[in-house]
Amino acid sequence: MKVSRLFLGLVIFVLLTAVGCSNSSDKGKVEVYTTENPNAEGILKLDPEADIFQFNGVIYQTGIDWVEALTLTKDEQVGEIKTKNDTDTNFEDEMSNKLPVGAKVFSVKEKEEIGGPILLVESEGKLFKYYGLVEG
Repeated sequence: MKVSRLFLGLVIFVLLTAVGCSNSSDKGKVEVYTTENPNAEGILKLDPEADIFQFNGVIYQTGIDWVEALTLTKDEQVGEIKTKNDTDTNFEDEMSNKLPVGAKVFSVKEKEEIGGPILLVESEGKLFKYYGLVEG
């Protein structure tokens, strides 16, 4: 009889400990993680020499090898560099850190085939390829 009471007491103790230590208030909760597109501060922290501009809330960067290897055709003008910011990382749309004010921004005709946001910028008689740094 003593053994069964001891055994029963041990079982009750284990059950109460297990229930007391469980985190039942988290049951059924779903954690959601969100990601955001990189910003100028993050890009320039990784590469202070990066050539970037912001357009429609997205940072575009040139000098990306696989983008440079693409053959792209200039389509419609979609914007223009309106301000230059080479002193800090607070960027707004149509702002660049290296492109001059007045540089024209164009879409590409091959947008369906390339699998990513790419814009062309015409500046000083040259055409530069910029890739949109988007998360996802």
